[in-house]
Amino acid sequence: MCKQIGHRISGSPQAARAVEWGKETLEKAGCDKVYLQEVMVPHWVRGEEQCHILDAKGNRYPLKLLSIGNSVGTGHTGIEAPVVLINNMDELERMNPSDIHGKIVFFNNYFDQTNINTFESYGPCVYYRWAAPSKAAKLGAIAVVIRSVSSAFDDAPHTGSLSYDKKSPAIPAIALSNLGADQLLHKLQTEKGVKMYIRNTCQMLPDVKSYNVVGEITGSEIPNEIITIGGHLDSWDIGEGAHDDGAGVVQSIEVLRTFKKLGIRPKRTIRAVLFMNEENGLRGGTKYAELAVANKENHLVAIESDAGGATPIGFSMTMSNTQRNKIKSWQHLLIPYGIYNLDGNGGGADLSPLHKKMGTPVMELYPDSQRYFDMHHSENDVFEKVHRRELCLGAIAMSAMVYLLSTYGL
Repeated sequence: MCKQIGHRISGSPQAARAVEWGKETLEKAGCDKVYLQEVMVPHWVRGEEQCHILDAKGNRYPLKLLSIGNSVGTGHTGIEAPVVLINNMDELERMNPSDIHGKIVFFNNYFDQTNINTFESYGPCVYYRWAAPSKAAKLGAIAVVIRSVSSAFDDAPHTGSLSYDKKSPAIPAIALSNLGADQLLHKLQTEKGVKMYIRNTCQMLPDVKSYNVVGEITGSEIPNEIITIGGHLDSWDIGEGAHDDGAGVVQSIEVLRTFKKLGIRPKRTIRAVLFMNEENGLRGGTKYAELAVANKENHLVAIESDAGGATPIGFSMTMSNTQRNKIKSWQHLLIPYGIYNLDGNGGGADLSPLHKKMGTPVMELYPDSQRYFDMHHSENDVFEKVHRRELCLGAIAMSAMVYLLSTYGL
């Protein structure tokens, strides 16, 4: 998937090939049933992109950039304007619109390196990628630049999705690497009259027909109770989508393959779902939940793997305290595999519609997160960055959890 197909943004030819690969791989794993769920997905294309700093003397300093996913483009001529430095949203809200109008806003918001769990740093930072472009546009900005949502000290920008507020103009939005953002910050702090030139030709094309890929092992005693596991096939259009979310896809397939290989017939039906379009639309997860409601399915629990292929240390959960305590009663069976943390909350983006629509208890595999945001949504997310033993440990943890849930219920 990573090396022969590569990155797989929804709507692309690579995403279509990934669907074929997923179906073939689930069939080879020995599933009792493999099928596709049709879903219409957005098709955003990056196009060409470039930017540079312009100082008062006319000198140009090129920077590496990535347009933020779903961003509009500048057009072929690009835009050039003064840059306004904003460190946080409180500063923006105190600004006079006349100081923002016609300018490029640079959100210099840092990834908090002091949190042990790096996902605690991701949430506050990702707001500046997701929502800040519309906040700046409301005050008259013509483009937004953000510091990448990244823990890495390198020159690799990180992309990700944004959502435009329909009440504000849609303006181009790009991300700089941490080193690139440092360079821009230095210029703004030491010189006057600093401008930027940005050119990108990204655009949103018409929706494309795609699919979730589903494989099942039918339960031997309670087949109408379903345990869903899954990851997402799509990735951003850079790197290879290895940790995000090739790892979760192959771990989900491996659970079914392991049961078949060992000759274990689960009491309840185990269903692996390879979701499409988690990254910039969540259409696959939404469609899966809609079909589950329409088919009046009974989902016992759903487990997602979408936090990378590093060493697993636990599971996060969104469920009742009674259900959580039952899972925690199995902790002595999981600790030999290094699974000790069962206290976190959460369940993964693709499962959120299922939880919302049906109240299904949801879980997510929780790997060590120290390296994840060095690679996340960047050119660094490649197959070589996934460690085989760590990846297998994640599949083992999911298989053990699924076996316990299938055998003892929730």
